[in-house]
Amino acid sequence: MDRNYLNIGYLHPNNGSKKEKLRLGRGQGSGKGGTCGRGHKGAKSRSGFSKKKGFEGGQMPLQRRIPKFGFTRNVKVKKIIGINLDTIQNRIKKIKKQEKNILNKEFFIKNNLARKNDFIKILGRGELHLPLKIHAYQFSKKALLSIKKAGGEAVFM
Repeated sequence: MDRNYLNIGYLHPNNGSKKEKLRLGRGQGSGKGGTCGRGHKGAKSRSGFSKKKGFEGGQMPLQRRIPKFGFTRNVKVKKIIGINLDTIQNRIKKIKKQEKNILNKEFFIKNNLARKNDFIKILGRGELHLPLKIHAYQFSKKALLSIKKAGGEAVFM
């Protein structure tokens, strides 16, 4: 191989890979004389023109058309947790000794059926086999009937 071929002084770009910049405003014969490709009149033909972000040609821009106020919900939404009677019955079976037949929020929290800030609603799927006193925020009609049928009591919190 030729030594001069690898010399950095002999490197050059490939033919056609570099294009010369078109010089504007250098007479009519160049093809870009006179208005230099900017057209006649208007903001874009003037020197120093820069279009603002969101500019829509003079039409009222979208960011100014839409209102700058809205609705925010400040009220904390109550999270209501539904617990079915069959789920309660299964949990009571798993607990070996049930001293009291009172089910309050603490019972539901201990058995991972609800969290501290949840509102509990008792739903009517399944049956109860024990007379229980159940404390909850809401009860379905079917759940109330099943609790009373088993000899229990529903207490609204």
